[in-house]
Amino acid sequence: MAAPSRRLLAIAGGIGAVLTGSAAAAITVATQQRRHRVDPFGDEPLGELKPDRTSTVAADDGTPLAVAEIDPADGGRPALTLVGVHGFALSQLSWHFQRRDLASLTLPRVRQVYYDHRSHGLSAAATHETSTIEQLAEDLHAVIRAVAPEGPLVLMAHSMGGMVVMELAQRHPDLFEERIGGVALIATAAGEVGTRGIPRGLLSKYNPLTRGVSELAGWQPGLVEFVRAAGGQLTRQAVRRLAFGARDVSPRIVDFMLEMLEVTPVLGLVNFADTLGSHNRYAALAGLKHAHVLVVGADSDRVTPYSHAERIAAELPDAELVRVRGAGHMVQLEQPELVNSHLIDLLQRCAGVDGADSSRRLWRWLNR
Repeated sequence: MAAPSRRLLAIAGGIGAVLTGSAAAAITVATQQRRHRVDPFGDEPLGELKPDRTSTVAADDGTPLAVAEIDPADGGRPALTLVGVHGFALSQLSWHFQRRDLASLTLPRVRQVYYDHRSHGLSAAATHETSTIEQLAEDLHAVIRAVAPEGPLVLMAHSMGGMVVMELAQRHPDLFEERIGGVALIATAAGEVGTRGIPRGLLSKYNPLTRGVSELAGWQPGLVEFVRAAGGQLTRQAVRRLAFGARDVSPRIVDFMLEMLEVTPVLGLVNFADTLGSHNRYAALAGLKHAHVLVVGADSDRVTPYSHAERIAAELPDAELVRVRGAGHMVQLEQPELVNSHLIDLLQRCAGVDGADSSRRLWRWLNR
């Protein structure tokens, strides 16, 4: 047990060295600035929104997937269903602000469906063999068949979730031709993940860091969780740097992000490393040609840099490309009002609502 522990502690020390110096100084300055600013999110409890219904959907191989459904707040009939597909190491809770604000939308009314990927959130664990983007695409298809079998659909996907939607388009093109009227791709990539953003070596199963954590998690998962939790301030600094941009970020949002990350076991994350590192679905983007497509990228994203959004938009010339300045990878948490405004425009286009004055309506709605 001593040898794996020293290895993991050495890894933690290496990460700490990277985060010292200018990065640590920047975080210190940001913390000092926050003391003189009002938290824009007030006392709102994050991640505690109650769905109208929860259920468990069995994937094709029997794996239980946790699903939540939210109806329009006014009880009216929804014009379409929005399905949220979250990112790597996160959960359906990462859509907190979208879930909150879209429930109040009346033009159009939207039914919302959110679920946790296998090995994430409240869903059951995947095996090494089923920890693939291909399997996650089939899981999404199973969720749609179970809880949204009819009517128009819009898919809202973040990070790895966007990769899953691309694979779904490649595997089930008829679904996009007949039912999926809109797709929002947020802070994601169609390929080249290892050359632009996360170092490719970090996503390889042959990387010594990945192998070391995998071996340790395989025979002593509790120790991995303990060491990760004991990282405390170090882990918080890493999350602040990797997940968010250069602008001031509410410390409550960083804490919320940490809480989500703590739910997913380390071994579950390690198993997905290879499928992310080999992701290449530029050809699959052609399957989105029948849908209205919104591509949102953040220009301070250190995980999937803005150049990925530009490349996707270049492959989809009719897509709307949005550049969120100063935001990082968790752009939907960091600048929710801006992201939501574009989501509402997408939903209105898909529902056939005249969106000529949507920006003015949205401004009044957000400040009511």
